Amino acid sequence: MNDLLRSFGRALASALHPRMLWLTFKPFLAATIGWGVLLWFSWQTLIGATRGWLDNWSLTITLYHLFDWLGFSTLHAVMAPFFVIAIAIPLIVVTVLLLIATLSMPAVIRFLSARQFPSLEMRRGGTWYGSLGQALWTTLVCLVLLIVTLPLWLVPPFFALIPPLLWGWLTYRVMTYDALALHASADERRALVKRFRLPLLLIGIASGLLGSLPTLIWASSVWLIVLFPVITAVTIWIYAFILVFSALWFGYYCLRALQRMRAEEHGGVRQTAPVPY
Repeated sequence: MNDLLRSFGRALASALHPRMLWLTFKPFLAATIGWGVLLWFSWQTLIGATRGWLDNWSLTITLYHLFDWLGFSTLHAVMAPFFVIAIAIPLIVVTVLLLIATLSMPAVIRFLSARQFPSLEMRRGGTWYGSLGQALWTTLVCLVLLIVTLPLWLVPPFFALIPPLLWGWLTYRVMTYDALALHASADERRALVKRFRLPLLLIGIASGLLGSLPTLIWASSVWLIVLFPVITAVTIWIYAFILVFSALWFGYYCLRALQRMRAEEHGGVRQTAPVPY
């Protein structure tokens, strides 16, 4: 637990470094331009198709009756935009995550290596292609789970529980590989993930919970359709910042754990004098 909290504090301080802040803008610009153009030209088509599908869904009809009974008939109009946004958000987050993994994560690890772990030997057990394959495969599994659980997103409390768990698992799987690709051998990476699976998953879930904060901002913007593009751009950058912070958190924790594991293997760790962080 001490290592989790210590690595959290160091990651937060590093996330505010100008170099790390700059790394948030590359995936932000790529995701904003790509998804902005796509949604701009397909928004009305998506809303119309979604509204037609929802109107034939028994659960939606029940919700409409409930809204009418409560005196909130105007909520009918926002159901389709809300559903489109609910689907778009995880897809955009996954896009930003993949961009962070390919564009920003190597720079994050080099930053940590130079400033915090200059003496840690680089055994290069991972490759860029391995990172891409890991990210794509894990993302595919996550999207399948997303589709399977999508009906539960309209049912409390699952809409608040499922996204952090999914993003936490996805972030843990993708970023652990990238955090160790440069310094750990393949065997070391597998051994470290097996040994520290629970704390690494906790970091992923915590990152997922942090990622749910901009989701609340995004969902609330359904009521302000005129400001939705601006709010969309802001929340994409917040996602990028949170993911760079998560990359730093995983990087600090994984490299520290690798450092300690190697010291233990060589008999260099004493119970009374742990390796300095």
